[in-house]
Amino acid sequence: MIQLFFIFVISVSIWFWYDTMQAREQAIALGKRYCQNDGLQLLDETVSLSSLKLRRNGDGQVTFRRVYDFEFSDNGDNRRVGSITLLGHLAESIQLEPHLMQ
Repeated sequence: MIQLFFIFVISVSIWFWYDTMQAREQAIALGKRYCQNDGLQLLDETVSLSSLKLRRNGDGQVTFRRVYDFEFSDNGDNRRVGSITLLGHLAESIQLEPHLMQ
């Protein structure tokens, strides 16, 4: 019985890791696209998870709400902070620090 429990825990851990990696890749792609559309540069092409919570989506299903922080530049010589909020794997919001418009 305890072996089944460990198999379950390992399976859930692997699924969570895989789901988190997919969400991270989605956040990077969204950040790149958003920055390119606004004439900004996504720095280091990375995002970092700053918040993870359980929330209900529009269909009432419980899913993860992840907030990823990233840095961008508006003139190539500075660093500004932005964040992307994903509900499941869908973008809920993208927020940027005030910056120069290109």
